[in-house]
Amino acid sequence: MNTKIAREGDKGVMYVPDVGAALFSIGKVTSSTYADTSAPSGQSSWESDPENVLGKQIVPYGASNNLPAEIRDIFDVNNLAPGIIEREIGLLWGQGPYLYEEDIVDNEIVRNWTKDKEIQDWLDSWQYKNYLDRVVTEFKHLKGHFTKYKKNKGPRIGRENKIASLECVPGTDARLEWAASRRLEDVRHIFTGDFENNCNTGIRTYPRFRFNDPFRYPYGINYHCSSSFARNFYAIPGFYGGLNWIKRSSDIPQILKYLTDNSISLAYHFESPQAYWDLKEEKLREKCANNNTTYSDKLMEELKDKVLNQLAGVLAGKENVGKIFHTISFRDNEDVLCEWKVIPIENKSKDFIEGQLKVADKADSATTSAIGLHPALSNILVAGKLASGSEMLYALKLYLSSDTAIPEGIIMEAINTAIKINWPKKNLKLGFYHKVVLTEDSVTPKERTKNKV
Repeated sequence: MNTKIAREGDKGVMYVPDVGAALFSIGKVTSSTYADTSAPSGQSSWESDPENVLGKQIVPYGASNNLPAEIRDIFDVNNLAPGIIEREIGLLWGQGPYLYEEDIVDNEIVRNWTKDKEIQDWLDSWQYKNYLDRVVTEFKHLKGHFTKYKKNKGPRIGRENKIASLECVPGTDARLEWAASRRLEDVRHIFTGDFENNCNTGIRTYPRFRFNDPFRYPYGINYHCSSSFARNFYAIPGFYGGLNWIKRSSDIPQILKYLTDNSISLAYHFESPQAYWDLKEEKLREKCANNNTTYSDKLMEELKDKVLNQLAGVLAGKENVGKIFHTISFRDNEDVLCEWKVIPIENKSKDFIEGQLKVADKADSATTSAIGLHPALSNILVAGKLASGSEMLYALKLYLSSDTAIPEGIIMEAINTAIKINWPKKNLKLGFYHKVVLTEDSVTPKERTKNKV
C-alpha cells in the first residue's frame, strides 16, 4: 500500500490509494484549505513570410512549421477522430482501385471498368496499392499529398522515356520552396528532411514536377491538394477549426482518470483527541525507561505516523468497502469527552463529473461535425441511439454521389498523370470502384444479407 502522508506538526494531508485524500489534525482542530486544479490555449496565418531552414527559404507548414506532426499527435490520443477518418478512408476506397474508361450514355456519365495488362503490370511493379493507401491517409488528414515521380533509365539504352514509379512523401517530411509571388504554381522546388527535428540530418532539394516537361529531371516532386480559402500554398483540412474541440474531447478521459486515481478533492477530515496522544507519549517514555534508551520527540513523531498509516490501512483498497472502523471514547481528568472523529468532507465530485461528461458530449459532437462524415456513417450515437439501416443507406448514397469526386481526383491525380504520360493514346484512368448498395427489399430473398451470413 502506497499511503502518503504530508504532515507538519499536528496537521497534514494523507493520501490513501483508491480512497482519496484526507485532512487530519492531532489534538485541536485547525482550519483547512482546499486546492483546486485548472486546465490550459494560436496564430492562424503563417504564409506571409518564408522561414529559413539550413539556408533554404521554405513556406512554413503551420505556425510552428510542424502542422502535420501536430495533427498526428492530437489524433493519437483521441478516441473518436482516428476511427472516423478510418471509416472515411474505407468508404472512399470501396472495393479498391480499378482501371476505367469514361463515357456518356443516355446523357449520363458512366465508367466502363476494364482491364489493361500493360498498365496493370506497370502498376504492380511498384506496389501501387501501398502507394495509394499512404496517399489516401495523407489526404484525409492534410487535404493534400506530396508525390515523387521517378523517371526510368530506358533512354540510356535507346528506350523511350516513361515514369517508372511513384512514391508518397509524408507531409511531415516535405516543404514547399518560398515563391515571391506567393502563388503555388510558381513554386520551383520542394524540400525533404526531418522537419520535426530541425532537419539535423540535412535537407534534400527536388525540382517541382511539371506535366508539360515530365522527363527534364530524373526525379521530381509535386504537391497535389484541394484549395483552401484565402490560403496561398498549403491546403488546410476541414477539421482545422475544430482541433480545440478534438483536444478537449481527449482531455476529458484524462481529467476523470486523475480524479479517480488521485482524488482531486479532500474526502475526510480526521480529528484525534490530545489525551490519546498524551497517554501514548507517557507509555512511550515508560518503555524507553524500561529498555534503558533515551526518549526523543522523533520517537513520538514516528509513532504518530505509524498510527495514521494503520488508519489509512483501514480505508485503503477497493476490497475494503464496508469495513468497520471502531474507536472507544473516554473522558479525561477534567471530564472532557475525548473521541476520534472521522468527518466526511462534502465535495462536488458528482457535479464535476457530470459537468465534464456534458462537455465530452459537446466535444464529441463538434469532432464529428468538424471531420464532416455523417453520424450514420461514423457509427456515432445520436441522442442515445444508432442510425437505422435506411438512414445509413441514404447517408452512404449521398456520400458516394457528392463527397468522393474531388477527393478521388486529387488522390489519383499523380497516378493518372503518369498513365497519361506513359500511354498518351490510351484513354484510361484509375479510380475507386464502389458497388451499388440496394435496400433489402430490392434484393431477391436468396441474395439478402441475412440469408448469406
